[in-house]
Amino acid sequence: MDIPPTVALPCPLSAGWELVEQRLIEPSQGGGFSAGAYRPEVDELWLLSDAPHGSISRWRGLRERGLRGLDPLPPLRLDQPQPMDGEGLVLEGGNLWLASEGRLQPLRPAGLLRYDLSTGQLKQTKALPPAWQLQAKQGLRSNGGPESLTRLPASGALLMAAEIPLLQDPPDQVRLLHWQPGGTGTLQPAELRPLALPPGGWGLTDLLATDQGLLGLWRRFTAPDQWQARLVLYPAAAMASKPANGSAGQPVKPLISWNLLQLGLAPDNWEVLLAAPPLGDGRSSVLVATDDNFNLLQRSHLARLVPRQQPGCSTPPHP
Repeated sequence: MDIPPTVALPCPLSAGWELVEQRLIEPSQGGGFSAGAYRPEVDELWLLSDAPHGSISRWRGLRERGLRGLDPLPPLRLDQPQPMDGEGLVLEGGNLWLASEGRLQPLRPAGLLRYDLSTGQLKQTKALPPAWQLQAKQGLRSNGGPESLTRLPASGALLMAAEIPLLQDPPDQVRLLHWQPGGTGTLQPAELRPLALPPGGWGLTDLLATDQGLLGLWRRFTAPDQWQARLVLYPAAAMASKPANGSAGQPVKPLISWNLLQLGLAPDNWEVLLAAPPLGDGRSSVLVATDDNFNLLQRSHLARLVPRQQPGCSTPPHP
């Protein structure tokens, strides 16, 4: 398996993040961006669209020229026999793993999909556990996830999360699903402890697993046009904490959260989080992007953040 890139965190955590660059993507280059990945071997940025037909917009040059020097490449069209709603993306060897969100109108079941990385051909569909499947009084809500997909640094297993609580769950948590090969070599899902989520309309839109913890992106929209976005850090234990006695267990609380709009990010629908290449001076970076919802009143923004490091600080947070 490919090794996920190393992501540094602020030190101390209270030092926060710095916005180093931000740009717009023109609608002609895609939209509806819901997840992303960076391919270091070819210096390519991939952003998944949540359009029903399934496609990935691609650019080259992020490592050498930054966001403003991105050169667009032809998009990768996904061979999708049925409409889908892509929300999570992981690249692994010759595979492209995608989390597809469920909808009622029109009916689109949620699931984990595997495509050929080169051709975009659909190779496999994995159903979600029964507790996640939409039913009368339980399961994922329509347009409620799964919203994120990330790969664990140590094992390479996939981690999937809902965007908002399942119908049968408390309002302050979202479920976390661990996908790892079983005895037959095929991926099998297992529940982990849920992640704590603040009430009041917040949703978890993306996850990024790191050696030091689990980064998450929270989003909230208040009508008619107010957006909020926070980057949060859950302890590393969240990636391996199985519920006790088959129960959901107490939700894992974040260690800290950072207000992204206070950094200067545009007030919009920030939905994408991924590890980006380091800057020319060696500083680690992450990239965030917005979903314009194919709405003329919104735009597709890209932004690059670096963790602030205070002199003499080198101790990572303890889970």
